[in-house]
Parts: sequence; C-alpha cells; structure tokens
Amino acid sequence: MRYIKKSDEPESFAAWKELANEDWKPSWKGFSKPQKTDVHNALLQEQGFICCYCGMRITKETSHIEHLKPRTTYPDLSLEYNNLLTSCQGESEEAPPEPVHCGHKKAKWYDEHLIVSPLEVNCTDFFEYNGDGEILPTEDLDKQYAAETTISRLGLNIPKLMAMRREAIDGVLLGIEELTDEEIQQLAQGYAQPDADGRYTPFCTAIAYIFNQYFVA
Repeated sequence: MRYIKKSDEPESFAAWKELANEDWKPSWKGFSKPQKTDVHNALLQEQGFICCYCGMRITKETSHIEHLKPRTTYPDLSLEYNNLLTSCQGESEEAPPEPVHCGHKKAKWYDEHLIVSPLEVNCTDFFEYNGDGEILPTEDLDKQYAAETTISRLGLNIPKLMAMRREAIDGVLLGIEELTDEEIQQLAQGYAQPDADGRYTPFCTAIAYIFNQYFVA
C-alpha cells in the first residue's frame, strides 16, 4: 500500500452532478458512461495504475471503482470523489474472481479506527515486508492492530499475492551484487517514483522496503 494523493475530480463528473434539480438527483445507480469512464481513468492515473490496496498492476478492465467508505453505509459519499479509489479484480455483476482480495474482499467493511487507508499520508508506516513476499504489521504497537486487521480484512497475505510480491522482489534483486552502493540507492529511490507514463512498478512499496531495509545504508 502506498499513499494516494487525490486530485481534482474530472470536470465531466462535476458537471453531471451539478445537473441535480427537483426532479432528478445524481445517484450511483445512474452513474454510467461517459462520466463513469472518466472517473475510472482519473483514478487509474492518480494511483499510477496500481491497486489502491495490494499494489499490483491494474487497467480499466482489471479493476473496479472502490468506495473507501462503503456506499451502503455511507450513501451520501457514494459520488464523493475523495471517497473513490480503484482496486484490482474488475467490476463484476456476479461474484468476483477467486481468490477474492482487496476491494471485493473488504466489501461493506469499514472501521475508521482499524482500517489503514491509502489516503493516509503515513499508510506505509503500518507495514513491513519480507523476501518471501509476506506483508507484516509494523512493530509499532500503536499501529500494529490496525495493520493486522487491514491485512486480514483485505486478504493481503493470500498465497496469490505473496507469490506475486515475491516474484517482483526477486526480479529486481537479480544482478544487484554488481551494483555500487550509490547505484543501489538510486534504484531504491526510483521505485518511489512513477515512470515517464505515470505508472508505478507493481508492488513498488514492497520492493522499496526491501531495498531500504537491507541494501541502503
């Protein structure tokens, strides 16, 4: 999980909501193209095309618009752009693909005291990673329970995600022995930034953590 800095909502989305009158109110049920497509694309861009929770690569086809605060519990926030993210596992009118994780697994759950939100500037401080691809709660006792709960509620340590993180970490560690300390540091810093197309490396937070923990002085 990495911090997501929200941008302004798409103009088309704002304009659509401003059409509200006595006879018509914008609603999630009536939210469709082109406004929904514009919002989905904007969310992908501001997240650097990685899932808001696990950090895997996502596209419009392999992701869904996620409500941080569930719309069933917080209906007034269903069209609030600052409550919208995009999570992996695409939109499905039926059951999401197995194994379920991230936004679909979180479903209607939300506890402001126990969820670690990617909209929190310090969200990365709640987690640690190891070379096996496992995400772990921090040793900070004040953050530990929220981290443990979030990992469990989002299914962030299911075998599928652990294997994907492990593969991503192993891939970037190949040939690292040939690099100087300065080059390793530059490489680690690079994973904190998107590429020229605005895309982050999948699982960049886990990769950066391993670099900083074990290779950067």
